[in-house]
Formats: sequence, C-alpha cells, structure tokens
Amino acid sequence: MARLTREQVLARKLGHGVVDLGDGDTVEVRGLSRDEAHHLQTLEVVRDRDLYMIATGMVDPKMNEDDAAAWFAGDEAGSLEKVANEITRLSGMADGQGKDATKSVPR
Repeated sequence: MARLTREQVLARKLGHGVVDLGDGDTVEVRGLSRDEAHHLQTLEVVRDRDLYMIATGMVDPKMNEDDAAAWFAGDEAGSLEKVANEITRLSGMADGQGKDATKSVPR
C-alpha cells in the first residue's frame, strides 16, 4: 500500500480523465464537486456556465475564466465541447447519470 497524495485522494473522489482534442493533443480534466456543480447551476448565462465549467474542471493545463474565454474565441475544431462533455460526465451530470440512472422500474 502506498500513501496517497492530496491530488490522488481528490482524483478518486471527483474523477479525473484525459481528453483527446482530436489532433492527438490531450488535456487533463476532473469532475466538479457538489458545491461547484451547484454554483454552476446558479449562473444564468450559458456562456458564463461554460467558462466556469472549463476553468474549474481543467487540471492540466490549469485555466482561469479569461483563459477559457480566449480558447472559446479561437476554437474551431470543437475541442471545448469534448472537454465540457468529459467534465460533465466525470461530474455525474450527463444524461442518464445520477438519480435517473438509479430509478427503479415500476412493477
């Protein structure tokens, strides 16, 4: 058994993943915590939600919302959609995850 680092403990809890941007380049992302996901839902503007999700869920390279906005402005290959989809999946917020996935079928 090995002693886990802070990053390893958090990776187990939140989930980490690597996203291929389509050209062989990759980035590392993580799922949002419950508090982060709740904050995301309070943002009224879709662009603000997208920027927050990317800035919060990016692990390597780490980005802030200004960085994410600059990436949005130049993203013609749809890389951000791949990143956002993986963060959503790791956060347990994708369609079919969460409560819907555990509902019982009525008899």
